[in-house]
Amino acid sequence: MKLIELYVQEVTRRLPERQREDIGLELRSTIEDMLPDDYQEEDIKTVLSELGHPAKLASGYLDKPMHLIGPRYFDVYVSLLRLIIPLAMIISFCVVTFVGIFSYSGEGEVIPVLLGMIGDGVWNSISAGMQTFFWITLTFAIVERYDTSNKTNPITSNWKEWTPEDLKDVPYIPKERAITKVELFGSIIWTVIWVAGYFNANRLLGIYEKGEEGLTLVTPLFNQAQLISFWPLVMLVILLELGLVAYKWKLGQWTMKLVIANVGVHVVSLAVFLLVFSNLAVFNPAFFDYLQELFGFTHQLHHIFWVAVLIFLLSSISDIYQGVKKAKK
Repeated sequence: MKLIELYVQEVTRRLPERQREDIGLELRSTIEDMLPDDYQEEDIKTVLSELGHPAKLASGYLDKPMHLIGPRYFDVYVSLLRLIIPLAMIISFCVVTFVGIFSYSGEGEVIPVLLGMIGDGVWNSISAGMQTFFWITLTFAIVERYDTSNKTNPITSNWKEWTPEDLKDVPYIPKERAITKVELFGSIIWTVIWVAGYFNANRLLGIYEKGEEGLTLVTPLFNQAQLISFWPLVMLVILLELGLVAYKWKLGQWTMKLVIANVGVHVVSLAVFLLVFSNLAVFNPAFFDYLQELFGFTHQLHHIFWVAVLIFLLSSISDIYQGVKKAKK
């Protein structure tokens, strides 16, 4: 029965979202009608072999041809596009933005500068996506034209003819437990943002005043030298977060092992957060003196610190809860 579900999944994932449920029910019914009453696994394999490669069957349900590259290589081609283009775009965006923030000297109005960095990141991301699309398409076009086998059956990602045995290598991922690319790329972007902010805090966070050139930072919130002194711990958190993203990518779905790994990363991150920001030396006293002189109140740094800890803790609990909820579905 699991082979049937995997086959249906492999067919319907290649179809538009609005058609998947109806076609999935129809296909499942068709397969069951083709099976004998007391069928075994070999009977299922026989029926699935008759139906053929999931990509070829899916093409019959589509109302448009699959001839951008050709039916034999089209499925592998599209799969690589969906995998590599978003990855290339997100890496390009992160690198350009990261370098832009690190090279920021603090001169000029901060908002236009940041918007300019984001704009450069988006433009380079689009450029990377277009170049990746071009080279993948060119590669497949050349491969197809030098293929002299005269075979028309679609190949798998292993560059072999499809058989029902290939379904055993396909993980069954329920929709409720699936990890989307948006979730993965969002995690990477968030890591890039906070890392860039941490190592450039004295040029980004603090008191801004409007001058002749617009808003300029006059009093930073943090003592950058003290923040940098914790770099080994910060690097540990960075590696753990990126490792968690890689683990999510590999699994493709929430499991209890992933939940445990997620809890571990949050615990370490919270511990490092407490260790770094409970050290009052990381803060710039001039920042609070400026506030006291400007607004006439004495700062309560420990109150601000515990509010930040509470926000961090609630955010971590929410993320862990969502992971547990998905893993149990």
